[in-house]
Amino acid sequence: AAPTRLPPAATPTHPAPTPGGPGGGPPPPPHDSSRPHARKGPVVTASAGYDPDRPLPLHQLVYLADGEEVTVGRPDIDSYGIFPADGAEIVRRLEAGATPRDTAAWYLDEYGESVDMDDVIAALGELEFVRPADTAEPAETGAAAETATAPVRWQRLGAALFSPPAWIAYAALTAWALVVMFRRPDLAPTYNHVFFTDYYTVVQAALFVFAIPQLLLHEAFHALAGRRLGLRSTLTIGRRLYFIVLETSLPGLVAVPRRRRYLPILAGMLADVLVMAVLTLVADLTREPSGAFSFGGRVCLAIAFAVLIRVVWQFSFYLRTDLYVLISTALGCVDLHDTAKQYLRNRVNRLLGRTGHLVDESGWHETDRRTARWYSWLIVVGYAVSIGSFALAAVPIGYRMLVGVLGRFTGGGEVGWEELLDSAVFSTLVVLQFVIIAWLMIRDRRNRRAQRRLAHVIA
Repeated sequence: AAPTRLPPAATPTHPAPTPGGPGGGPPPPPHDSSRPHARKGPVVTASAGYDPDRPLPLHQLVYLADGEEVTVGRPDIDSYGIFPADGAEIVRRLEAGATPRDTAAWYLDEYGESVDMDDVIAALGELEFVRPADTAEPAETGAAAETATAPVRWQRLGAALFSPPAWIAYAALTAWALVVMFRRPDLAPTYNHVFFTDYYTVVQAALFVFAIPQLLLHEAFHALAGRRLGLRSTLTIGRRLYFIVLETSLPGLVAVPRRRRYLPILAGMLADVLVMAVLTLVADLTREPSGAFSFGGRVCLAIAFAVLIRVVWQFSFYLRTDLYVLISTALGCVDLHDTAKQYLRNRVNRLLGRTGHLVDESGWHETDRRTARWYSWLIVVGYAVSIGSFALAAVPIGYRMLVGVLGRFTGGGEVGWEELLDSAVFSTLVVLQFVIIAWLMIRDRRNRRAQRRLAHVIA
């Protein structure tokens, strides 16, 4: 999800949305205010009144300048907004105790134009920056500050995993695997490695069982790279197209200097490379005296190929993968994915003369607008990479399994009950996957309908 973005302080704003990153994937950056965090306790809404001659009660906020914009947020609930510099200064003054009327007068004197304080304060309410008037001052409770600054669990482990000695070990392990693979080409990944046994249920069950710890390791590297910086994280199950994914959310990453965000974003792919290296080396070291792979070695190569497919999947930019988050972060974008899709849609509609179907471009962030002109074509490339990997790997594997299953069911009495049972269980597992995907689609649709609509924040 993109961090919530506010317009220039003097400009009232009206609506728009966006989401998060994949399971092998990326940490969705900050808080998407169109899907606010569910929390207990009172929440100040845009309709709550305020006295222009009394200080506005605000929660303790953090500020991070990035170019001409400033990220402002509440680390205790991971709610963040991107403000123009003048808008961030308004918030600073309000947090320091200036009244809304005094702040508006300062803005007029400083910039020579008036500011709609009603709209600004309503936006702060939607971001949950405003404290209910009847709650104690932060200095009296200290709860928010303590929550924001308290050390997170596993921070030391995260620091150790990405320390200089760890990087040396990772480089040595990867280099060793590459050298062995170069000297013995039968270790090179190929879809034939998937068929380490003639029983399709065993193949599918093994890949599924081993995929769970590998995916958890992928997400754990994301989380630990973030916790090394003191950031909290959450893990959820989601969907990208027809893929079932795990998603690690690191909302606080948006309040970290940009150069320090790259490691948490790419840490999952580092874990994938290390897993492939270890599996390749185990397969080589457990060969039989004849030089053939042992059963355990064949299983390792099958899992390594599955991990490689997940790495290739990261190039599916349109699915908002780790690499998508990397690109959008490096370019300083806010909501590149949706902007690029809308840009493509408008371009096609203009070519077809369907001006009535054009998407309103007024809510686009300027960086997103510039980048979408060329990034929109990378979405097309992403589709091509996905289709290519599907055709080169998934289709041959699926075809071989389908032919084998049908052959067993139509083979008459020549097929044993073990093989029939294997095919029946395999077919059931395939159907079950589609049922889970359908359930996730229904859940996502219900969540979208339940989203809180905003009138003062571009989400």
